[in-house]
Amino acid sequence: MKSLDRALPIALLHAREATLKPFRHELDQIDLTVQQWRVIRVLAEGKACCATELAERCVLMPPSLSRILKNLSERALIERVDDSDGRRRRVKIAPAGVKKYDEMSGKASRIYENLEARFGVEKMETLLDLLTELREVAEAEKL
Repeated sequence: MKSLDRALPIALLHAREATLKPFRHELDQIDLTVQQWRVIRVLAEGKACCATELAERCVLMPPSLSRILKNLSERALIERVDDSDGRRRRVKIAPAGVKKYDEMSGKASRIYENLEARFGVEKMETLLDLLTELREVAEAEKL
């Protein structure tokens, strides 16, 4: 067995925490969690989503997403969309959510630019490509 510092899940968690730190700091300033930001960010693309699609795109477990949607709805950051069949709850970003998105998106861009400047744009692209490939390989193993 590999040593703990070379174990892939641990290395990924350490990298996740290190890269999220500046985002958390900025999100705290506008009263959002990382998970809430992911939902706002997806909905800011303009398309209403059902909970299943949001959970997948935001990488959130459905019970967690339910609590997040309730909180964001109570804060008028998202709103429910009337659906003709009524079976799927769809939500979209509300004007207050757009304002939060606008507050954070510039800060997020600067954080990414800073990270890329220190890590290297080419290395970042390579890392993202490798992570995508790793995910695809791991998902294929489930078959």
